[in-house]
Amino acid sequence: MVFIPFRSAMFTIRPLTETDSIDALTALLHRAYAQLGAMGLPYTAVSQSAEVTRRRIAGGHCLLAWHRDELIGTVTVHHPLPASSCPQFRQPDGAVLVQLAVAPDCQGLGLGERLIAAAEAWAQAQGYRAIRLDTAVEAHHLVSRYLRRGYRMEAPLQWPDKPYRSVVMEKRLEPMAGADTPNRYCTATE
Repeated sequence: MVFIPFRSAMFTIRPLTETDSIDALTALLHRAYAQLGAMGLPYTAVSQSAEVTRRRIAGGHCLLAWHRDELIGTVTVHHPLPASSCPQFRQPDGAVLVQLAVAPDCQGLGLGERLIAAAEAWAQAQGYRAIRLDTAVEAHHLVSRYLRRGYRMEAPLQWPDKPYRSVVMEKRLEPMAGADTPNRYCTATE
């Protein structure tokens, strides 16, 4: 599948490339998650190193949002994560959305919704029937946002290194037209 970048008068969304700066991506994450840190919710992205950013996007489909030459948003969506300590993230029917971030001065413009929609579209194109994410229970604005987008609370979650309670949220995805089965496997016949 070829990804066609979303363009508007304000921003472009495209996949991460080898020439994109992991340091710039990490700095964006720090800025975007600072408010959550100030709320007493030390998400990993509040202070993660560039190496942690690299590790968290590895193997995923990382999308970047740009306004001219300024990085203003990101989201990463993964195939199921078999090594995750979260059992819901290991489920073979669903992709996993992580590190959604929008620069503080660009929040409220619909960019976060576009990034989520792009992640959901990628998951759907991969043949997944669900997409999952987690967020802090106390981040009521985020829980509400995901509920409005059709996510439901699936399970409580306590990350061992976090002082706050999280919730895993799931959205069921409709199969793409003409797709009877997930397109993640190749079979050969003679």
